Amino acid sequence: MDTSLDRSLASGYKSKSQIARVLIESWTSEHMYCPVCGWPRITKFPNNRAVADFYCPNCRNEFEQKSKNGAFGAKIVDGAYDTFIQRISSNDNPDFLMMSYSLEKMTVESMIFVPKFFFVPELVEKRKPLAENAQRAGWVGCNILFEKIPIQGRIPIIENHTPLNKTEVLRRVSQAQKSGRMIFQREVGCWIL
Repeated sequence: MDTSLDRSLASGYKSKSQIARVLIESWTSEHMYCPVCGWPRITKFPNNRAVADFYCPNCRNEFEQKSKNGAFGAKIVDGAYDTFIQRISSNDNPDFLMMSYSLEKMTVESMIFVPKFFFVPELVEKRKPLAENAQRAGWVGCNILFEKIPIQGRIPIIENHTPLNKTEVLRRVSQAQKSGRMIFQREVGCWIL
């Protein structure tokens, strides 16, 4: 797995956010395998799908990707609160791919897989509505409380721009799903180990 970003794909774009989006989406489509079943590539959904960016053509698992230029902090800014809560509470909620990258080095620095059962409403913070004079007055966004995702729920795929062994990643994901460990019990608010 090559962790280099292809700068040529961003030619013609001026906005830093558009450049980053094109580079990240292209890299993920070309290099990212399905961490659930091991299929060699995941496929991008059409743009503007709510809380789902990619899917596996083999196992049909869906993925929401969050990315940041630099390391993730305690919180990750996300979209509309109600839409996000509804999606992660649904029967077809997505797993998450958390990518940090460096536009300066043009590399993927890290990729973390977070299984869907770790994403519970308690990990989502409701932001204040936008002010009345804002273009989208009253709109309510959310933050993902990244620091509150248990370490067991952060399965590394790439660390320090070095891909980890795919077999080991798949083993850890499978173990988390099959064993029943690391499932958050909303009723009691504790982790079953």
